[in-house]
Amino acid sequence: MYIQQLYTNCLAEAAYYIESNGEAAIIDPLRETEPYIQLAKERGANIKYVFETHFHADFVSGHIDLARKTGARIVYGPTAEANYDIYVAADEEVFKLGNISLKLLHTPGHTLESMCLLLIDENGNNYAVFTGDTVFVGDVGRPDLAVKSNLSKEDLASLLFDSIQQKIMPLADEVIIYPGHGAGSACGKNIGKELQTTVGIQKKINYALCCATREEFVIKVTAGLEEPPKYFFMDAGINKNGYESIDEVMERNAIGLEPKAVAEEITKGVIILDAREANIFEKGFIPGSINIGLNGQYAVWVGSLIESSKPIIVVADEGKEIESILRLARVGYEHVFGYLKGGFEAWLLQGMAIETVDSIDASEMNEISAHTIVDVRNPSEWQTGIIEGAELIPLSKLENQISHLDKNQKYLIHCAGGYRSMMAASLMKKHGFKHIKNVRGGISKIKESGFLLVIPA
Repeated sequence: MYIQQLYTNCLAEAAYYIESNGEAAIIDPLRETEPYIQLAKERGANIKYVFETHFHADFVSGHIDLARKTGARIVYGPTAEANYDIYVAADEEVFKLGNISLKLLHTPGHTLESMCLLLIDENGNNYAVFTGDTVFVGDVGRPDLAVKSNLSKEDLASLLFDSIQQKIMPLADEVIIYPGHGAGSACGKNIGKELQTTVGIQKKINYALCCATREEFVIKVTAGLEEPPKYFFMDAGINKNGYESIDEVMERNAIGLEPKAVAEEITKGVIILDAREANIFEKGFIPGSINIGLNGQYAVWVGSLIESSKPIIVVADEGKEIESILRLARVGYEHVFGYLKGGFEAWLLQGMAIETVDSIDASEMNEISAHTIVDVRNPSEWQTGIIEGAELIPLSKLENQISHLDKNQKYLIHCAGGYRSMMAASLMKKHGFKHIKNVRGGISKIKESGFLLVIPA
């Protein structure tokens, strides 16, 4: 028996490769298929199954392409309906894989078709459970993504309570839990940083598994849910309805464009997505660019800040162009015209116009007067302390609320560490704000500089 977790930091997503006696199964693969096919080839195995724990909202799965290329069967849990060929399994149906078995456990709550997979080893023992978005380290799947006219988040939370009580809690303490996501994923409220755990540990430390009653569980699981990224519902539809082959998407989108061609497309309304790091972006960029660095949750923030229907041209460090475009495809962003050939340096060599962003250290904030502070962290982060009088605008809502800000005012922008504040600065620049400064290091450096923080009411 062989198990390998394939973790993608950008999406905080865990896919799994499981193998026994030359037969392999993949759980929740990402859009690109090569890593799974190559791994099976290296190990001399054939991919027999592709299991989807549910219709994912946070990324486009590679299940369809993987099935096309390998002949593997796509397996979903009960009630699943898709516009392509799938096998809808029954609750507790068992799938043989070499000398081991995978038992499907239907666990509705996060979505109605959600399921977990219990791995039964060569000796017939329950060895591990792949929990998808049902149970995470220290958290459970949010119950508000599959809400319908006749089904509230409270209804889904109640279903999730039953699923956990009936399918997860009875498992032995030593059974390993392999979750579908880690820290930073918006599929849970506050997922722990560990990438695996055990049933016994979660019975002790997971707030949701410690709830004594259904009522307590529903209240705690539905409380404090922040709005999901706006691309989530688009991706769930793509995963349900099908998509174009990733190979065709990349062949069409990964095209190098000369600076003059990029300039012409800008006049037609194309979005310039600058994927360079914030400290490089601030020194010079194409006017109107949106900065979302590859060094962070790039795809998630693209899906949160840019409309999927808008055409995109990517500016990236040389050698990072293909990665930038592939990571867009992972979240269903395929309306890409290409990338700036030769990177930003090529733009400079043509003598084209540029803009910059001023950044300051937190220690300099007291020296700058008459500036309004804009805090673009999430509401849950504000509870750890804010600068008194700061404008509190989550980055995901900034563009919708930007009309309430005065373009003649001077602004200092900060987040937790500096990644999001540069995105915010680029958005404000795009909307014509001239008097803005980014605070390097965010709230962590602000605290170190001695600023007194207050808890918002």
